[in-house]
Amino acid sequence: MRRHGSRRTTLGWAAAAAAGMLALTACGGGADKEEPARGGETAPGPTVELPKLTGEKLEVAAVWTGAEQENFTKVLKEFEKRTGATVTFVPAQDPIVTFLGSKIAGGAPPDVALLPQVGALVSAVQNKWAQPVGPEAKAQLDANYSAGWKTLGAVEGTQYGVYYKAANKSLIWYNAKAFEAAGVKPPTTWKELLTAADTLSASGTPAVSVAGADGWTLTDWFENVYLSQAGPEKYDQLAKHQIKWTDDSVKQALTTLGELFGRKDFLAGGASGALATEFPKSVTQTFTGGDRPAAAMVFEGDFVAVNIAQTEAKVGTDALVFPFPAVGAKSPVVSGGDVAVALKPSKGAQALLTFLASPDAAEIQARLGGFVSPNKAVDPAAYPNDIQRGIAKALIAAGDDFRFDMSDQAPAAFGGTPGAGEWKALQDFLANPSDVAGAQAKLEADAAKAYGN
Repeated sequence: MRRHGSRRTTLGWAAAAAAGMLALTACGGGADKEEPARGGETAPGPTVELPKLTGEKLEVAAVWTGAEQENFTKVLKEFEKRTGATVTFVPAQDPIVTFLGSKIAGGAPPDVALLPQVGALVSAVQNKWAQPVGPEAKAQLDANYSAGWKTLGAVEGTQYGVYYKAANKSLIWYNAKAFEAAGVKPPTTWKELLTAADTLSASGTPAVSVAGADGWTLTDWFENVYLSQAGPEKYDQLAKHQIKWTDDSVKQALTTLGELFGRKDFLAGGASGALATEFPKSVTQTFTGGDRPAAAMVFEGDFVAVNIAQTEAKVGTDALVFPFPAVGAKSPVVSGGDVAVALKPSKGAQALLTFLASPDAAEIQARLGGFVSPNKAVDPAAYPNDIQRGIAKALIAAGDDFRFDMSDQAPAAFGGTPGAGEWKALQDFLANPSDVAGAQAKLEADAAKAYGN
């Protein structure tokens, strides 16, 4: 896939506001009140009017699986109830652009797709698959979203997408019992993180559960280290491939990351175990086993809560969270998100975009946990606990000041394809963290090919 540089949007850097909000969750004191949102199971009345679509059939495609998929289907059920339409969820594979291309070539595109990369949105527009957002959905966007999120959903000034789901990808979740048993406190700097990892591992519990089988998690590790250490200007340049992956700033970030990945005793199962661990297991094995889990910490976004819910651990008591430690002067704030795009010029597709741009849809999934909305009209009380609420408030408080996931801005061939590009290069680096130069050379070769420069 080829992308033009004009739409690789990156926005300002949130530092104090978001980090300050997240700091409230680090200690976890009284964090899991599990208070019911607006009367528990009772949802508020509709805030947006939807058309009657009796008899209309819609298909919605996304790469979500498991609990994430189940929770989203509850949102679709509400849309069905309010419109009379019948909606079918279509599981998609990564890279979703390839999946959609085959569907469209076969004459059977879904009505709406949720795309996990900015690059996928740009590709959909360039391929003339995407339909511009209609006036009703646009009105919801104007009322409920900051300019930054609207800009991310636009291509060459035309609005094509609605960012339904966001992610704060600068979080480390930890097993409270394991930390207590080792006498460790949440670190605030990278040096403190390594010291804590050493103490945890010496106590008999590997420090970190790394989902190395899923290359996207490794890109998130790199991006957080790079943003904090190299700073936002370099981050923007690397995201646009205006500087090469052989740049000294990349060397420094990989060297820093290697301080963690290079210690086999720090990783659950060592490097080989990490490379065989998929994301869901990386979470569940951190929160099972009492005070002797497979690992004491797991890094990833707010959506980790969905997988914690599949264990007996409780978010806010057994499972706590702290901001990604500062490698440089400031802790990083990296965000991701899924953008809904209409692929058919139908009344039903536009109505679903309108619904997804309203707080009505987001509040349904917010109540279920493991979900954060960039919609500023969502009532914070919809989130099921103080930790989720604090993460959501931090995202809204950041306004336009955040950095979007770098790999999600890249062409999918480099930043979004399993077994290829950045995903594969960083998996090879996890297997051999001492080969920084080799990793840089592979990253640059793949990036140059994908970006065309």
